[in-house]
Amino acid sequence: MAIPEALSTRAQRAFMGTVLFQAIVVIVMVAIVFGRVAEHVDFDLPRYKTVPCYLALFILAEIFELFMAYDALRLRNIIQLVGILLFHSALLVMASLQVHETRSALVHDPSANWTTDFINGGGAGTLWQSVLPFLIVSPVVIGVSWLVMIFFVRQLYHEFGWAIFHIVGANPVAKTMYQFYQVMICLLKFDFFAFIGVTMQLLIVVLQRNTAEFGLTVAAIPIVLVLLIGAGLAVQREIKWLMSISLVLMLAAESYFYKLVRFYEPASKEQYQTVRATLTTFTIIAFLLLFATFAIGLRCFADFDKGLLKSKLHGQSYRPVGQPYKSSLFGAKKEEGGYGSGAPLGPRVSIE
Repeated sequence: MAIPEALSTRAQRAFMGTVLFQAIVVIVMVAIVFGRVAEHVDFDLPRYKTVPCYLALFILAEIFELFMAYDALRLRNIIQLVGILLFHSALLVMASLQVHETRSALVHDPSANWTTDFINGGGAGTLWQSVLPFLIVSPVVIGVSWLVMIFFVRQLYHEFGWAIFHIVGANPVAKTMYQFYQVMICLLKFDFFAFIGVTMQLLIVVLQRNTAEFGLTVAAIPIVLVLLIGAGLAVQREIKWLMSISLVLMLAAESYFYKLVRFYEPASKEQYQTVRATLTTFTIIAFLLLFATFAIGLRCFADFDKGLLKSKLHGQSYRPVGQPYKSSLFGAKKEEGGYGSGAPLGPRVSIE
């Protein structure tokens, strides 16, 4: 079976293998926590909903990171690889926050041990103590894998260094414009995850199905997806009217983050108690990502009709010359017709 071009070198395989390994370990750890808690508590109770939300978020995050890693290797996009490193550091923060939030959900009597209150106690032998080691493993694995990924991204940076040159040529202005385009597409992908992450937490943990806020949150999902897809098409194909609409909608979408205030209002802060830290982190990151997308989108809009359209549409079809083909051109022996073969030159004649 032929190896895909995205995994054609040792550095690429090592990077993808690191992402895959840590994804498997983290999902297994989270699943174990979910299974142990599910044996003893009722997830219909609001205070325990943080645990299934924790599982859903990490499954979504790890699948998303796997897709982004393969996509970056396939496109030889070093900017997206750097984005993955930033995303992985955010995963580390999220995994660390989950230790605190799971404790807030499970422990209501820190001094109780397994003999007095197994489910709500925080002492030896309690439910909290039985899941704590698995909660700690996740941030440790994510942190160690992040350091390994940095090492391989450095190698891939040198490996992919000529990719943009092959796409846009040696023009430094075109190179800068294309890099802003790559940043824009990368931000749109991370916007998708941030929005889905915030929405998932609200739907699973906080909102009741019979409320108007639940319906509005569900209705916002297809609208935001259309916005992100439309913005991607507009910046790639330089469709000015669609790009204008996308930028206006991005500004309008910033108002969605009024929910950040509700997390701390006296009338509603109890509703968000078990997920307040994670929701606040996600919401702030989503807000900053969308604002950055808007700013980079303005720059990309200014670069329309400057000769970059062909590179945007066809540049991703660039593939480096394969080693067998290189060998046939330059590495073959003379007797096999390689470089340097042919009839020998005759003796040089000098004229005195």
